[in-house]
Amino acid sequence: MASDDRGKPTAATRQAPDRWDRADFETVRLSPNVFPDISPDVVVDLNGRGCTIPQVWYHVEPANVVHGRFTDPGRMDLAVLCSVERVSSILVYRGSSTGDVAVLNPVPDRNYLQDVGGHIGFSRAIHAVDPEFIRYHHAALGGPEPPPLDHDGVNDAFVGKASRVWYWHDGKWLRLQGAD
Repeated sequence: MASDDRGKPTAATRQAPDRWDRADFETVRLSPNVFPDISPDVVVDLNGRGCTIPQVWYHVEPANVVHGRFTDPGRMDLAVLCSVERVSSILVYRGSSTGDVAVLNPVPDRNYLQDVGGHIGFSRAIHAVDPEFIRYHHAALGGPEPPPLDHDGVNDAFVGKASRVWYWHDGKWLRLQGAD
């Protein structure tokens, strides 16, 4: 870091963002309005929360909005990666209803940046995973013992590195082994 003769950072140094900060600001974050498979009520809720939906560096089509049976095998739910002021959380809408929304794993978006072929790209992605995925990765990699599995989980991935699965059981979200 450049400094003056008293050892204090110069104005030019203080103002120059590093390339990681720049990449964080330049991460593509889409409005919930561009996702046709999100119900109008949920779009209103997401916009009211100030959510944008960050996109993995290589995605061409909008991503990080997934449907699955996350809380009950008989009901379809919606999970959205919601970024507010560059901190992303997974929001799970039970039955795609705005009346019951879980907020999981808030993490600064900057923590999900990585060098990808000479540039820095955002690399957090969510997917629906079935019980077989959860059982397979637990058998292969260990981690917390899963409960009896009868519905989907939300895979929360640092693309190219590792993931964890968020699984609803007995009134709470469990963190289970994902891919490594």
